[in-house]
Amino acid sequence: MKKSSIIYIIVVVVVLFTISDTVFILDETQQAIVTQFGKPVGEPRSTPGMNFKTPFIQKTQFFDKRYLEWDGNKNQVPTKDKKFIFVDTYARWQITNPLQFFIRLRDERSAQSRLDDILDGETRNAIASNELLDIVRSSNRDPEITEDFMEEIEVLEDINVGRAAIEKIILEKANERCADLGVRILDFRFKRMNYVDDVRDRVYDRMISERNRIADQFRSEGQGEARVIEGNKERDLALIQSEAYQKAEEIRGRADAEASEIYASVFNRNRQSIDLYRFLRTMEAFEKSLDEKTSLVISSDSEMFRYLKRLN
Repeated sequence: MKKSSIIYIIVVVVVLFTISDTVFILDETQQAIVTQFGKPVGEPRSTPGMNFKTPFIQKTQFFDKRYLEWDGNKNQVPTKDKKFIFVDTYARWQITNPLQFFIRLRDERSAQSRLDDILDGETRNAIASNELLDIVRSSNRDPEITEDFMEEIEVLEDINVGRAAIEKIILEKANERCADLGVRILDFRFKRMNYVDDVRDRVYDRMISERNRIADQFRSEGQGEARVIEGNKERDLALIQSEAYQKAEEIRGRADAEASEIYASVFNRNRQSIDLYRFLRTMEAFEKSLDEKTSLVISSDSEMFRYLKRLN
C-alpha cells in the first residue's frame, strides 16, 4: 500500500473520531450538561436532537427527564400519642435543573440517598407530631347506623389534620429542602401503615373480644325472642283447643237435643210406638248389661221385670 493511502486512511479515521466526539444526540427522555475538565460548561441541553461540544476536552453528562421513583424504607415510628407503627412510603420526583443537580448530587444514586434522608426525616417528624387517628384517616365522617346496630357502633372521634394533609405537609417541607438540589418532588404518599407486632396482636384480641360480646348479646336477645314465640305458640294452641272443644260440645249438645226432639215427636204419635220404643230400649239394656255370669236382682214393679214376665 502506498504511503499516501495510509495517510489518507489515518486522516479519515481521525476526522470521523473527531466528529463522533463532537456530536451527541438527545432523545425525548434525556437532558444533559457539558463538562470540561470536570466542571460544567454552558447551559444545560434539554432539546431533543443533535448537539455539539468541543471534542476530546469536553464530556457529556446525561440525566433522565422523566418522572423517577423513590421507594422509602419501612420504618418503625412513634406517633404523638405514643403508639408505634410501621410506615412504608413512596414518592415521585424529577430532575428540574440538571446543572444544579450535577453540582450538588452528581448522579441519580446520590440523589436517591439524599431523598432517603429528606423524605424519611420529614415523615418521622410529621408522624411524631400527629396522633394515630389523624394519620390513618383523611376526613371526618359519620358511620352508617341501622336500628340493629344503633347501640353497638361507637361514635368516631373527629380528626384535626388528616392523612391527606399530613402527606401534603411532608411534600412541601421536603421540596423546601430540595430547592437547591435541582430536583422537585412531585408526589408523596403513605403506601402502607400498620401496628408493630405486639400492638397489632393486642388490637386484634380487643376487636375479637368486642365482636364476641356483640355476638353473645344478639344470641341472648334471639333466645329471649324464641322463648316469647314458643310461649305465644303454646298459649294460642291451648286457646284454639279450648275453643274447638267448646264448639264440639255445643254441637254435640245441639245434636242430642235435636235427636231427643225427633224421638219425642215420633213417640208422641201413638202409644204403640212408645211401647215399641220402650221395649227396644229395654232389650238394648239387657244386651249390654247381662251375660252368662251375671245375676240380676230387680223389683217386681220395674219395666225390665214386666217385659221378662211377658216373655215367659
